[in-house]
Amino acid sequence: MKSPLSFARHGQSGLEISEIFPKLAKRADDLCVIRSMHSDNGNHGPSLLMMNCGHNLPGRPSMGSWLTYGLGTDNRNLPGFVVLCPGYPVLGPQLWDSAFLPATYQGTHLLTKESGPEKILQNIRNAKLSLGEQERQLALLDRLNAGYLQQLGHEPQMEASIASMEVAFRMQTEAPEIFNITNESEKVRARYGDHEFGRGCLMALRLAEKGVRMVQVYFGNFQPWDSHDDIRVHSKLAQAADGPIAALLEDLKQRGMFDDTLVVIGSEFGRTPMIQNSGLERVGNGRDHNVHGFTTVLAGGGVKGGMAYGATDEFGYKAVENKVHVHDLQATILHLMGLDHTRLTYRYSGRDYRLTDVGGHVVKPVLA
Repeated sequence: MKSPLSFARHGQSGLEISEIFPKLAKRADDLCVIRSMHSDNGNHGPSLLMMNCGHNLPGRPSMGSWLTYGLGTDNRNLPGFVVLCPGYPVLGPQLWDSAFLPATYQGTHLLTKESGPEKILQNIRNAKLSLGEQERQLALLDRLNAGYLQQLGHEPQMEASIASMEVAFRMQTEAPEIFNITNESEKVRARYGDHEFGRGCLMALRLAEKGVRMVQVYFGNFQPWDSHDDIRVHSKLAQAADGPIAALLEDLKQRGMFDDTLVVIGSEFGRTPMIQNSGLERVGNGRDHNVHGFTTVLAGGGVKGGMAYGATDEFGYKAVENKVHVHDLQATILHLMGLDHTRLTYRYSGRDYRLTDVGGHVVKPVLA
């Protein structure tokens, strides 16, 4: 089935963008569109794990955990890795898990379906104790823990738990203000909209501004883009996604952060070029999962803008030109963050593990 959407060229680069992303189209010259992505497994769970953790089985650290493990944090009062999602996607916490890395590198999940900082950051305030009283409690706990660790010796998981508790205490002073998006002007908030994804993008901007290493913003809770029945639902979904993404790119530029912040826009796989016709669909305009050829968009952070890299076959089914595996994308992201994916390793259960497993090549043509 031919796409029901029209495409046009935009910007000086002439990058082709669908009609359902008119605001993002105005940022065409900032975008690097990789059109030749491919992965290994066509089911949601394994593909989500592959995209987030570099392996299609659970038990591996997520990319955000690897990044914070490799780079540390720029703000001791906030987690280094934050996940903004209206609920829990398929597999939930496994997608931002630190697995065998120390627990301090675990992603901190916050619900964007709420709009006030006190609701997003549940229990951020201690209703009974002042900060001074909490500090005295923590000082006592610190002495007790230090004595216990002297008996045990090096204990990474316990040390990570202690560090997480200390970050949680320090978050009381800085996090509520960051998640209070009413601190932004009404004009800025209007560009992001009141949708949970828009609020997530604005919070991501504010977190990045405060030195949080990695922020993931999920659109929806349970595969809203999973268009088995009707691909035309993408038009409505794009209305909620288009403005916030364009606003995020624009504000990163306006605040002088664009060149140092890498924005990755994508999903775990794409859709087939032919309709899904299993006999179970209510509407016959849907498409099935496709791991053989799909698109991921990069912007800022050292990539070339206004370019399309790679291509699928004439039907849009399978990547055939300059193919990019998920491990190649991950290797490239780590490279742009200043890390060599082959050297960012952690010894566990008798061998060295890494995000890209035993594969991955940096996609050098997309680098600025």
